[in-house]
Amino acid sequence: MDQAEFGHLVEKKSASSELFKGRLLHAFRDEVILPSGKVATREYVVHPGAVMVVPLLEDAHGHLQVVLERQFRYPVGRVMIEFPAGKLDPGEDCFACAQRELREETGFSASQWAHAGVLHPLIAYSTEFIDIWFARGLRAGQRKLDDGEFLDVFTATPAELLDWCRVGVVTDGKTLTAALWLQNVISGAWALDWHEGV
Repeated sequence: MDQAEFGHLVEKKSASSELFKGRLLHAFRDEVILPSGKVATREYVVHPGAVMVVPLLEDAHGHLQVVLERQFRYPVGRVMIEFPAGKLDPGEDCFACAQRELREETGFSASQWAHAGVLHPLIAYSTEFIDIWFARGLRAGQRKLDDGEFLDVFTATPAELLDWCRVGVVTDGKTLTAALWLQNVISGAWALDWHEGV
């Protein structure tokens, strides 16, 4: 989409103040000039960005499985089912982050990778983006969880995952997006450009 043709919708920052700076989140309140010329305020969080990996695994019978995680998420107070994901370290390349997060959280490394796209999960109040990667040719290894990180790794069929999305067992936005992507890849509607990885 050519952003230049939508200039009549753009808001322009006229002032900015910092509200909060933590280890992960950095919050601001900006004054903006609306397309009408009126002034409004926008509060938002600056986030370093993240990756999510959709790991594909064949079981002993050659049937496709996906590697998932169960993790307690404090803000919502419940254990969630998610694909492996994590934030970018300062200066880190998205592909390097995807490889690192897959290895650290699940113990798997992958021989082939495909970049699927980018997700903006919280466009109303955050700069966060999530780079989506698919991985296959998985080799098991040792996990290296961060200190204070606790999660279970398990596998499910794509059909099981999609049913969990349908009935509300899976409600994590990035995982719902990945399930949509997975469904279209499996059906052949959306192609992936696979390349060798380490």
